[in-house]
Amino acid sequence: MIAVDSNLLIDVIGDDAHAGDAADRALRAALSMGPVVACDVVVAEVVAGLGNGAVVIELLEELGIDFHPLEQRSAVRAGEMQRRYNERRRAVGEAAYGPRTVPDFLIGAHALLQCTGLITRDAGFFRDYFKGLKVIVPKTS
Repeated sequence: MIAVDSNLLIDVIGDDAHAGDAADRALRAALSMGPVVACDVVVAEVVAGLGNGAVVIELLEELGIDFHPLEQRSAVRAGEMQRRYNERRRAVGEAAYGPRTVPDFLIGAHALLQCTGLITRDAGFFRDYFKGLKVIVPKTS
């Protein structure tokens, strides 16, 4: 089971001219290998980014993406990774709270602990904080 990141779904559903095709190809390749899922955080971010929740749910179903909520252990791991991120920033003299927020860590922890990989454009972040997570990056032409 492969998790999908919000940015990939926004590229596909939002029909991004540049990244949309690559995201669509990566999504279809993953679907051909097994289930692809979106966690509750991803669904919320996609609705926030694109609007109407009923339409987003319908589009996810049409794409063949299942809903797979976070488990408590994933929430705990996300909190631990967010704390580590804040500590790393403080250690180098940056403000403790940077551009990474809890949703980023929830998505990574869900993919690491409940799935076998994550399709995302944000490979560097997820590889850094979620060692061992298989990260699938859409290839743009």
